[in-house]
Amino acid sequence: MIRSPAVAGQFYYYDPSMLQAQVLECMGEIAGGEDVLGVLVPHAGFMYSGKVAGMVYRRIKPADSYVILGPNHTGMGPPLSLMREGIWRMPFGEVAINSDLAESILINSKHLKEDILAHQYEHSIEVQLPFTQTLKADSQFVPIAVAHMPLSADSLDVARDVGEAIAKAVKATREKVVVVASTDLTHYEPQDAAKEKDDAALKAVLALDPKKLFAEVGKRSISMCGYGPTAIMLYACRALGAKKAELAGYMTSGDVTGDYEQVVGYGGVLVK
Repeated sequence: MIRSPAVAGQFYYYDPSMLQAQVLECMGEIAGGEDVLGVLVPHAGFMYSGKVAGMVYRRIKPADSYVILGPNHTGMGPPLSLMREGIWRMPFGEVAINSDLAESILINSKHLKEDILAHQYEHSIEVQLPFTQTLKADSQFVPIAVAHMPLSADSLDVARDVGEAIAKAVKATREKVVVVASTDLTHYEPQDAAKEKDDAALKAVLALDPKKLFAEVGKRSISMCGYGPTAIMLYACRALGAKKAELAGYMTSGDVTGDYEQVVGYGGVLVK
């Protein structure tokens, strides 16, 4: 199957030369060189969150493949939807799904389902690809769309199952793989309130603690759309031997628009 871009021309430029300039502006000077197991990155329009995404991608070693987990905003498809094969057509060129890696992840999970529908119009995974293509033009990926998860012990068990399935598949390949959790943080609250909530969520991520993340999201009513994908990424990285995490950047939409009354928070984290 060939998937056409859903948000090119909206969240990022459709024209390849304009997009290249946009991505490079977001990334700044590409430092590279840091070996990571996973990352947390935002997924709003590049004019809003691209700088924070760039703070992450500019620092990491290019990977052969990326397992990209994003929240399912559309509600289409099963709760945990993995697209096992196909091509995503992007302005920079086609990006292939790593079918071998995808199949291995599916085999190791009790909860993941092969699905195309959840990915047709979802933006949270798509907007990562211009960055991964910039790092390595022929890199591949595995897209996993995650529906809203209840804040429960059962959901944490599901997140652990998927995370450990990813880790098993990564361990079985000789390729360099990075696990990407795509999420925005607090949505549409005043700057000070958003930052207080986002600090609590990011503190749990930096502690590599999915249980604490769920607790903070519930206790503080944090409107973080991708806490499920983030928990899965953390479980995968822990199973791969993660020792620490580092904040790469944080900002809000207010830092771009100047409107601090109703902001969205964006954070970037490296897991090593």
